[in-house]
Amino acid sequence: MTTPTNTRTGGQVLADALRVHGCDTAFCVAGESYLALLDALYDHKDFNLYTTRHEGGAANMAESYAKVTGKPGLVMVTRGPGACHGSIGLHTAYQDSTPMIMLIGQVARDQWDREAFQEIDYRDMFGQVTKWVAQIEDAERIPEYIARAFHVAMSGRPGPVALALPEDMLRDRVAVADTAPYAVHRAYPSPDAMQKLRGMMGEAKKPLLLVGGGGWEQSAVDDIRTFAEANNLPMMASFRCLDLIDHGSDLFAGDLSTSTNPKLAQAVRDCDLLICAGARLGEITTQGYDLITPPNPPMKLVHIHGSAEELGSVYQPALGIQAGPEGFAAAAAAMEPVNHNAWDSWTAQRRVDFVEWATPQANGADLDLGACMLMVQERMEADSIVTVDAGNFSGWPMRFLRFHQRHTFAAPTSGAMGYSVPAAVGASMAHPDRRVFAFVGDGGFLMTGQELATALQYGATPIILVFNNGMYGTIRMHQARHHPGRYVATDLHNPDFVALMAAYGGHSELVETTADFGPALDRALASGKAALIEIRQDPDVISTTTTLSKMETAALAK
Repeated sequence: MTTPTNTRTGGQVLADALRVHGCDTAFCVAGESYLALLDALYDHKDFNLYTTRHEGGAANMAESYAKVTGKPGLVMVTRGPGACHGSIGLHTAYQDSTPMIMLIGQVARDQWDREAFQEIDYRDMFGQVTKWVAQIEDAERIPEYIARAFHVAMSGRPGPVALALPEDMLRDRVAVADTAPYAVHRAYPSPDAMQKLRGMMGEAKKPLLLVGGGGWEQSAVDDIRTFAEANNLPMMASFRCLDLIDHGSDLFAGDLSTSTNPKLAQAVRDCDLLICAGARLGEITTQGYDLITPPNPPMKLVHIHGSAEELGSVYQPALGIQAGPEGFAAAAAAMEPVNHNAWDSWTAQRRVDFVEWATPQANGADLDLGACMLMVQERMEADSIVTVDAGNFSGWPMRFLRFHQRHTFAAPTSGAMGYSVPAAVGASMAHPDRRVFAFVGDGGFLMTGQELATALQYGATPIILVFNNGMYGTIRMHQARHHPGRYVATDLHNPDFVALMAAYGGHSELVETTADFGPALDRALASGKAALIEIRQDPDVISTTTTLSKMETAALAK
């Protein structure tokens, strides 16, 4: 711990505190409300401060950085509009259980409660999208607040924290000691709870293991796989948690998402024991709370979660265990296995169903998106990172790509469009030696595609795959299903994406056929810089399983 021997500005105290806690990277849009902090970071030559083109992009980069590193993501925004723009990242981090800290420049303390220029009380504004939100009024308490911010973001159920920083407070000079680095605190399961779990497994005939949520590191992923293998348990990933399970394992049965295998969904309905490790059991994972009906699910539910408040909040489990991923996974791996003969054939069938579902079938079209996904897979290395935006196009990478290790997949369970481009830029900055592939629709791309300028500025090299079908596809799908032929507000007039990327200074190509995709992808990878491939998609091909015209015909026949 540092003993204060002279005074520092609040900005200097804060910059030093970030380094104490191991933070060396932040994403920002500069603002006059936190100039003292920016000035203090000038003296930290080992601190990577990335300037972005929009606070929404900065926040998404920070959230993705946390997903692919396991460390808290840091974003800095200015007051008022900056904080409003960045709020999307907080919402995503909250729903995705991602550790993140937002530092917000704030009006001076002597102007408070006068509706000063860009004044907002963030304690009111961000209460429902953060684990903790506060305002630092006294520069002497900066080390205390920053230590707590890191602790809260990382402990229990991980999530975002927001701290408002009055600009005059950052200019105050104080003599204050730094704290020690933060420590992560998570619950561990009791021996009694693990014994009860083992007893329930011994009575099961059709068990399933669902893995999801935040806070998973590779050691916990390895331990949960050891547990599953010892007991021959079929494993599923919750919505957009694809990198928590090695898809090469014979026990991986698929994921519960917007494009869930119908056979896997039926298996969830048929199972007699569902062990849910880490996932919240949200709307998408439970298929609108239909696969697992609250509050009393039809199967025996064992719910393991790091937050006591989550257990019993929607579902009443037969056994609730408050434990973080590493604690539960380690205890489960060490548990004596049960006799699994009763469900060996059940487990084997789950894998057969997955392989069938995850293998693209040729469709004879000029552009076969399933075949294109296989080409991406062939060029993915074990540590390659994939980011996926919200939209119907996401069904192709989510269904057909396979992942093998932690911190290789980032997508918003919040369903936020505009995520994957800045997420890919942030991931590439975090791991410049790894291949990063971003999947985004034409609508989502134009929400945050300007962050390709950030990529080119700092030498990030993501490969952006833009699925262009000229519309907001998910909403058009719902219109076809519920209001066939009455399409409004979903058509898009797009720019020339190839020319746009060229204007940014990156590599760009247009693909309209399957045969052209592989060579274009190779050229993008060989370019050594950020690249964009526009995939000109048939608008009728709305998902991996059906077309808009088929949906419209079915709706009109009702």
